[in-house]
Amino acid sequence: MRNTNIKFFGVALTLIALLLLVGCLGQPTGSPTPKETPTVKKELLEGKKVVFIVSHEGFRDEELKIPMEMIKEKGADVSIASDGKGKAKGALGMEVNIDFDLNEVKVDEYDAIVFIGGPGTPKHLWGNHEAISIVKEAYGKGKIIAAICLAPGVLAEAGVLKGRDATIFHTAKNKLVSCGANYKGERVVVSDKIITASGPEAAKEFGEAIINVLTT
Repeated sequence: MRNTNIKFFGVALTLIALLLLVGCLGQPTGSPTPKETPTVKKELLEGKKVVFIVSHEGFRDEELKIPMEMIKEKGADVSIASDGKGKAKGALGMEVNIDFDLNEVKVDEYDAIVFIGGPGTPKHLWGNHEAISIVKEAYGKGKIIAAICLAPGVLAEAGVLKGRDATIFHTAKNKLVSCGANYKGERVVVSDKIITASGPEAAKEFGEAIINVLTT
């Protein structure tokens, strides 16, 4: 009986050893574990410079925050300009440091100029000669120009939307039409190097569109 038990355990150990050997041989060497994921290329916009232009009060928080973070994450150098210095305050309470007054913006240094909308835009950026001058210079030098929510009104005033498809916050549709733009009731419209978006709900798509144009 004792010899039988010894033989049984011997056979069992042999089978276990064979199973472990097969498992080791069947595992590909150097293969990634299920937790491994491809690394996101964060230097996609490395070397690019983007300036965001906001009204010093009443800009729409997510229209700045979302695309700015997306663009920074891809490696671009980002700065903020406004119609004043110090801090700019968003309509929902966000505060950001202003790097430059509008009259200090050097268009030549940037690949893209991005205008952010919000309730403060008509008061502080519409009819603002410095903002309009920036748009005209950027357009003449072939820069990317983007605007969201009510900010496309600045582009319309500068005359760069005439004959182009564009969008704006729906309440300001006539602002575009009266300046000769082809209003489109879409979230984001890209016309060559000019990007317009309809409002806060389009902030992510707006950021994606800017990144796409910057990389083409």
